[in-house]
Formats: sequence, structure tokens, C-alpha cells
Amino acid sequence: MEIFGVPLQAMMSQLLLGLVNGSFYAMLSLGLAVIFGLLNVINFSHGALYMMGAFLAWMGLTYFNINYWVMLILAPLVVGLFGIIVERTMLRWLYKLDHLYGLLLTFGITLLLEGVFRSVYGVSGQPYSVPEQLAGATNLGFMILPNYRAWIVFASIAVCLATWFVIEKTKLGAYLRAGTENPKLVEAFGINVPLMVTLTYGFGVALAAFAGVLAAPVIQVSPLMGSNLIITVFAVVVIGGMGSIMGSIVTGLMLGIVEGFTRVFYPELSATVVFIIMAIVLLVRPAGLFGKEK
Repeated sequence: MEIFGVPLQAMMSQLLLGLVNGSFYAMLSLGLAVIFGLLNVINFSHGALYMMGAFLAWMGLTYFNINYWVMLILAPLVVGLFGIIVERTMLRWLYKLDHLYGLLLTFGITLLLEGVFRSVYGVSGQPYSVPEQLAGATNLGFMILPNYRAWIVFASIAVCLATWFVIEKTKLGAYLRAGTENPKLVEAFGINVPLMVTLTYGFGVALAAFAGVLAAPVIQVSPLMGSNLIITVFAVVVIGGMGSIMGSIVTGLMLGIVEGFTRVFYPELSATVVFIIMAIVLLVRPAGLFGKEK
């Protein structure tokens, strides 16, 4: 069976590939949206922290024989702790300054982290095997579905929706949003706003590390893996709307699928289609698809 001259199996394979890429876009842009929306910081180090999560998973298995499932929890915790230290020692002094200062600081952190990992491991990628519980594939009749890629899509969507629910639908999320708009009023209710802000940043970067661990078995773990992805993720955030939680999730998945189908019908455009869409959205709706017009 063919659709527009393309075999159905090839079409579905590209749809799956687009969903996998879109899952990474959604999770990384979600972390960026959480940090920007609640802390007003443009976190350029997000790609480096994604890389750091993947490397921690690889190091845990290589040096300490810690399996994938443990590192899926441990790596985000370690990177989240690193983020907390960065926020308490450096970022907290920049909140009242122009966005450019936070961008420059996090860009410097990116260069530092990439430089350290590059000097130790070089630029060649390190292999990380798929956990045996998710090895193999399932024959759906119209396509062969690799089990691990199905797990990436499921885990990413589950984490993204859980994060959206906590921030948008719970009392904790209401405190977070109120704390960024009127911190003195929230502190009057006995809530430690600086601690809440610190934990929010730690959670945002932990999301990047979680995505890094998910990515480790499907791509080579490399010091440059984050820098190759972060520009596209920033484009996703702009399209969805800076600071929009649901916008990041929906736009990330949607653009991943669009990118996948572009590879089928017009491969030469697949590397730039996201940026073309970003330019069109900015012309029509500068605040993004889900952003609030001021």
C-alpha cells in the first residue's frame, strides 16, 4: 500500500522517528519553558545538561555497572543538584537584571561543561546499549515497532503531562506562578519563595537530564549531542510561546512529526523546516501559538 507514492511502512517509520524526535523536543522545551516561565531566565545551558545526563548514564554503566533504570532516576537527581548549586551561587544574582546576563552566564556554563567532557572523552561518541527489557521490536503488521523507541514516546509524554498537571492544576503550581509575579505576597503566607525558585530550576534541568538518559541508547553519547539539538529546541519554545507549558509539549511533538514527514517528501528541507515554521509564526503571531499577547 502506498500514500502519495510512498510505501505505508516507510511512512509509518518516519512518523515514529518524528514522534521520537518530537518527544525529545517536547521534554527539552518543557524544561526551558518551566525555567523561563517561572524564573524568567533563558537557560542556554539546557543542551549541555541534556548531554550531562546522557554521560552520567554511560558512566554509571561503564564504571559502576549501574543499570539503565537506576540511572534514569539517579542522573536527573545529580544534574538537578548541580542546577541547584548553579542557581544558588550564580543565577540568583541575575534575576532583576536584563535577560542577556542570564543568557551569557548559562552560555558560559555550556562552554565549560562541553569543554570538560570533550577534554576527557574526545568528540567521538560512546555507545550505550538498550536495556534488555526493551530490546527487540514488535510487528504491528503495517510496520516493525522498535520497543525502545515506543518507550521513549510513552515516557516523554507521561512526564510532560505530569509536569503540566502539577504546574497548571495543583496548589503547588499556583504557588509557583504566584511566587514569580508577587513574591512578597506569597512569602506573607509563610512560603519560602527563594527555596521554591531554586527547586524549580533544579527540576527544569533535571528534565533535560532525563531526556539525555532516554536518548543515550539511540544516539552516540557525545559532548556535542546537546549543542546539535538546543537551537532546534529554542525554535520549538519560540513557536509554542515563551513560558507556555502546554505550548512546549504540543509544539515539540507536532514539529517532530512535521520534520519526520518532510524527510519523506522533501528531504532537503528537513533540517530547516522548523526554522521556516518559526519565521512564519513570528510574523503572524509574535507571542507564539500558545503564548499570551501583551
